[in-house]
Amino acid sequence: MMFQIYSRDTFMGDYDDEDDPTIATNKYNVLPVWGNEKSMNLNSLILSNIQGSPYFKVKLFGLKTYHEVIDEIYYQVSHVEPWEAGSRKVGGQTGMCGGVRGVGAGGIVSSAFCLLYKLFTLKLTRKQLTGMLDHCDSPYIRCLGFMYARYTLPPADLWDWFKDYLADEEEVDVKAGGGLVMYMGDVVRDFLLKLDWFGALFPRIPVPIQKIIVANMKEYGPSIKEQYQEEALKAEQDKVQAEREEREARVKQRYEADRTRKDQRRDDHRESDRDSRGRHGGSSRGKDYDSRDRDRDRYRESRTSDRSHRDKDRRRKDDDFSKELKKAKDRVKDERRNDKKRSRSRERKKRSRSRERRRSRSRERSKEKSHRSRRSRS
Repeated sequence: MMFQIYSRDTFMGDYDDEDDPTIATNKYNVLPVWGNEKSMNLNSLILSNIQGSPYFKVKLFGLKTYHEVIDEIYYQVSHVEPWEAGSRKVGGQTGMCGGVRGVGAGGIVSSAFCLLYKLFTLKLTRKQLTGMLDHCDSPYIRCLGFMYARYTLPPADLWDWFKDYLADEEEVDVKAGGGLVMYMGDVVRDFLLKLDWFGALFPRIPVPIQKIIVANMKEYGPSIKEQYQEEALKAEQDKVQAEREEREARVKQRYEADRTRKDQRRDDHRESDRDSRGRHGGSSRGKDYDSRDRDRDRYRESRTSDRSHRDKDRRRKDDDFSKELKKAKDRVKDERRNDKKRSRSRERKKRSRSRERRRSRSRERSKEKSHRSRRSRS
């Protein structure tokens, strides 16, 4: 009797196993869950807002498969903050209740975190998580994949999952309302090195594993944003150095031209004096003294003119350098001023939106109160 031996790839291959309920029997494809298997290690405030959200209870309840949730992420997710823009109420709170660590009054939980918890209820497989990390349709699908791995996988496995994406240059706007575009590699780096993500806390990584991750991260060098900043600074320095060398070359060329002109003028004077002495057949001694005095005066004049040229070139060089330095300082000041203006405008818009919401709510309350009073009178 002959037996045919099959490998794991023979059964898996291109087979779409995401919707197969029996795929969990494959031990290779099962993802381990680290920490709390019910709350997904989410903050209790965020978890309670997710479970009480109408979007999660009504809309996401009807999604039963991995592909349906991926399609929902593609159409509904526009940022990866835990709260929607302007819905977080932290006014009047201080200390630990100021919304810094996810404590205090909640807001409207974002669709991204609702879908993240929905993925946790589906118990993703290894192949499904890999498909999310390498997805090409939307960067938010990849972000939620990295976030799912950060919340659920054992800390010892995080480096193996994240290391291949540290140099990923795909851009994603992570802030609610827009305005904070990051490279995917920098997002992955923040997930590994930081605990806080817009007020939501990741599970704490044990210190020995965190040291290993930091040591491995140093081998990859700075982040993508820092690399681009260093390249821009180096290009600016190279440009300034090239302009300085060009100015020095022009000054040197002008100096060589003046030196050549001076030598030529001196040779012409010597030749004319020699010719005059030859024509007069050895003129008197007084004429020799006169010609010598004239040569000495010409030499002094040439030295004075050369010195004045050098002083002018030196002053021009210093002026150019001071102008370049002032331009660089002005650029830095303008950038800082523009950043402050943008941040002020964003804060102003945020305050105006919150003010409008408060006014609308107060109007609704007053209408409801007046309506109740009329009903009670009637």
